[in-house]
Amino acid sequence: MTTASSTSSTEPSSAEPDDHAERSGGAERQGRFSAAVDRFAPALGAYAVVKATGLTVFMLLLSHTGDFLKKDVGRGGGAQPWDVLGTWDGIWYQRIAENGYDPQLIPLHGYPLASYYENSAAFFPLYPWLMRLVGAVTGLGPYGSGILVSVLASFVAAAGIFAIAERLGGFRAGVIAAVIWGLFPGSGVEWAVYSDSLFVAISAWACYCVMTHRWVAAGVLALAAGLNRPTAAVVIAAVSISALVALVRRTDGIARPLTAMLITPWGLLWYVAWVGYRMGDWGGYFKLQRGAWNRYFDWGASTSRNFLDVITGHWDFWQSNPVPDLIAVALLILLPGLLVLLLRTRPPLVLVVYTLLTVFTALSSNQIFGNISRYLLPAFPLFVGLAIALRRLRPATLAGLFAVPAVAAGWYAGYALFELGIP
Repeated sequence: MTTASSTSSTEPSSAEPDDHAERSGGAERQGRFSAAVDRFAPALGAYAVVKATGLTVFMLLLSHTGDFLKKDVGRGGGAQPWDVLGTWDGIWYQRIAENGYDPQLIPLHGYPLASYYENSAAFFPLYPWLMRLVGAVTGLGPYGSGILVSVLASFVAAAGIFAIAERLGGFRAGVIAAVIWGLFPGSGVEWAVYSDSLFVAISAWACYCVMTHRWVAAGVLALAAGLNRPTAAVVIAAVSISALVALVRRTDGIARPLTAMLITPWGLLWYVAWVGYRMGDWGGYFKLQRGAWNRYFDWGASTSRNFLDVITGHWDFWQSNPVPDLIAVALLILLPGLLVLLLRTRPPLVLVVYTLLTVFTALSSNQIFGNISRYLLPAFPLFVGLAIALRRLRPATLAGLFAVPAVAAGWYAGYALFELGIP
């Protein structure tokens, strides 16, 4: 009896600490989740409002003109207005998600600006991989999966931009920066079958990880960016240079910054090498970009030439589209001011390197001039500098300031990009 009694009395006491620890852990996790919701909800809510407003206007404009009904599927056309969101690059991503890759360099004759047929290998794999995964889990087709991935990634990007701006300029600056991300020219691709939202999400959080000394996470994110777009070279450079400076200064030891530097480039290098191997030509990816899409590095010669042509009323250059071209000119005129606003905040090195290289990459290649608004969309630190400059305005003033752009974005960031140009 004594033994049984003592045994039974000790069993609850041995279980109680585990139960208490489990309850404490659950409460702690719930507390962290609640804190995260309180922190990010205003920025993400404001972002959702401006994006939904712009998308609604975009759909109304499409319905008003009906021009999409006269265009080819995949080139700004479709049976319904929302089909336009899956055109241009979107049709390539859907094909990859369905059928995978078949990298080839097939000669094309009789075209002065093209020497190879277009091939899906020009588009990096991370986004269509996620489309296929989402499709397998949800049962959605390539279009629905692509939209869902992009929308979710756009909120992750908005959260990352908010976190960076909040760290540099406070809560209100963070909310404003997230809103500007939803209104910036070119933002129409954020909720389309495009990889831009995913790229900005990865890039923003990679920069944030550097700012908070999470080096290994920053390196992994840079590696992932390399599987998403060729312009991931700017993320790789920003993370690697920042890690190198940390190594020299010994601010975070050796192992973590060095690990970040060693792992950053492998996503980009692997995909380019894989395409070259499959094509039987190690420079195959770059030959495809130049020979099929007329994309190549020219130190900004085409950007300068097209800028001068547009402001003098000459729309006879390659892929000229008057409305998107004028939007690109306006953005280029504003660009120096946005850079000054950013640099005045004395941002950390990773943001400086990332922004300058993004701008340099966007402007120094031969590509569609009207797409500069989209090519500069990843330069999210520009939004941060502007947001910090606007943070002193009252909420009512800010709401009035952003009301018209929220509506107009359906035109300048949506309709003009997809229907009056080639995004």
